Amino acid sequence: MSDVERLLSSALVPVEPPGVLADRLDRALTDLTGAAADELADWELAAMSDPRNWARPVVAAAVCAAAGGALVLVRARQQHNRPGVRRATALRRGVREVTGDVRRRLRR
Repeated sequence: MSDVERLLSSALVPVEPPGVLADRLDRALTDLTGAAADELADWELAAMSDPRNWARPVVAAAVCAAAGGALVLVRARQQHNRPGVRRATALRRGVREVTGDVRRRLRR
């Protein structure tokens, strides 16, 4: 192996992010998903007859979907890092947790 190949292989080693970063990201995505779900729970169906009122619920739904999807992946990754947890199981748990939280917020 040449020096360049050895240097590249040592430079391109995957690095796990610190646990604190994953926790901060989880909290931020949880807050964002919750705020979007709360916004969706607060809109009134009667106001939807006017297309000018569609922007807030549409944006809230998009934010909820994007942040919720990212939160599922973050939680699945955290659970998968535990010994004995398969990827599919971790992903299923993440989906169940996030959808349960969003449903609770929407029922209020």
